[in-house]
Amino acid sequence: MMRPVFRFAPSPNGALHLGHAYSALLNARLARETGGRLLLRIEDIDTARCTPAFEEAIYRDLAWLGLTWEEPVRRQSEHFDDYAQALDALVDAGLAYPSFMSRGEARAMMAEAEADGREWPRDPDGVPLFPTVERRLAESERRRRIAAGEPYAWRLNVEAAMAHVGAHVGADMGRPLTWDEEGAGPGGETGRIEASPAAWGDVVIARKEVPASYQLSVTVDDALQGVTHVVRGRDLFFATAVQRLLQELLGLPQPVYRHHDLILGDDGRKLSKSRRDTGIASLRAAGLTPDDVVRMVGL
Repeated sequence: MMRPVFRFAPSPNGALHLGHAYSALLNARLARETGGRLLLRIEDIDTARCTPAFEEAIYRDLAWLGLTWEEPVRRQSEHFDDYAQALDALVDAGLAYPSFMSRGEARAMMAEAEADGREWPRDPDGVPLFPTVERRLAESERRRRIAAGEPYAWRLNVEAAMAHVGAHVGADMGRPLTWDEEGAGPGGETGRIEASPAAWGDVVIARKEVPASYQLSVTVDDALQGVTHVVRGRDLFFATAVQRLLQELLGLPQPVYRHHDLILGDDGRKLSKSRRDTGIASLRAAGLTPDDVVRMVGL
């Protein structure tokens, strides 16, 4: 029987805080209880914001917490070819298109629509969906603009993608796209969850200078590393829908998901890397022990 595979996948763009400690410790505990494996992945695809110093701090903080993981550690910046192959497959299938529209142009289009009394749709995080008008841009025009060196991002045509895998879109008939949830969503959703990737619109899956977005890279990484259980914060619950769609499009296995509670600050908001008072290194410097941290996060 295959051993369960868990992973903790931080980005080295800031110091780890109590929320990261909770997720890392929970993954380690579940791996230990199930006789599984624990992987560490460094999600440093954003080379402009991620630094070697923050990466070294991650190793130091996790080791201080008493965690061990399998070697070698997968670093996304060393695997751009894997993401480029996945992107090429989506482009070749006609499921992704180059989007040249700037954010300013998109905001102007949204403002014009709302001035006319039309409510602009928003994603589950409350962010306005990006316009989809460039789905219909002629191929010759796309090639011309790319050759001219215009900046662009690759966006997934979610409507075409859903049709490609035979899943339903809105009220259209088709099989549901689902995932198995062992934790719970913000509203207590658990068990078999119906995914709604269309709620995110045509998401960015790569940019001209970066071969993958978070959504594409994490989907490819989990498959290549054989991850069977994705255990992460509840703030990523709805984003799972896009990853499930990408798994179907690329013929990748789907893991089981477990979205856990978030560690909140005194103001009731999710912790961020800018809050130094909850940083693991700051707590260590203040004289706390790893056991203190375990108690603080409720484990």
